[in-house]
Amino acid sequence: MSETDETPSPPGRLAALRLAFAFLTRLPVGTPADWGPAALARAAWAFPLVGVVVGLIAAAAFAAATWSGLTLNLAAVAAVAASIWTTRALHEDGLADIADGFGGGHDRERKLAIMRDSRVGSFAVLALGISLLARVGAITALDHAAYVVPALVGAGAASRAAMVALMYGMAPARPDGLGHQAGRPSAATLVLALLIAAAAAELGLGLRSGLYGLVGAAIGAAAIAWLARRHIGGQTGDVLGAAQQTAEIGFLLAIVIADPMCLNCTDIAG
Repeated sequence: MSETDETPSPPGRLAALRLAFAFLTRLPVGTPADWGPAALARAAWAFPLVGVVVGLIAAAAFAAATWSGLTLNLAAVAAVAASIWTTRALHEDGLADIADGFGGGHDRERKLAIMRDSRVGSFAVLALGISLLARVGAITALDHAAYVVPALVGAGAASRAAMVALMYGMAPARPDGLGHQAGRPSAATLVLALLIAAAAAELGLGLRSGLYGLVGAAIGAAAIAWLARRHIGGQTGDVLGAAQQTAEIGFLLAIVIADPMCLNCTDIAG
């Protein structure tokens, strides 16, 4: 497979969109019969659009929970649970695997072997617990559905654009596995994914808050990229999943840190 892809024609874009949704979610979109893991690089531009839909589903769960009279904490739990259900915990699995691998392996080969082991260790449990607490806490701090909805949409898009950036910028750590099979997206694919993510963040949150979120997402993904280079010398499917998690957390926390209760977030409402 070529290292780069070409920009798909309009019919190709529709097939790529279906593939992105079929791979990243449980939504019943069907999968083009002639597309497999090797086509993911060409479909990667659509990853942020998947994030937009996942964010909307999570936001709908939050709104329904608050409308039914649940507390903000419980509504935030509902939002995170909806996101996990929609994605089949795909990204959480990646975070758990690299936590066990990086935390428990003594050398590169052992770390890669642990990452392929389906058993869950203490590092995985701790990483997942921190991820869940961070997301629930950040959503709760946003305080109101008017802020939560665009924040979840922006975080969903930006965190999945981060996956495309790692696919583009990091070599696969293994000669097999998803990270290798998916291939490397082209520069045009990466730029399109980043533009979609930026539009989702800026249109929903406004210039200031959207920029804060995008920077937070970049920092979160960069942290995983740095760890992956240090521990295993490249990216894998698990690394991409972990980067999605840390980028989403970074996006949400950046908004909270910038304006903890969104009391001055007049730009969010446009």
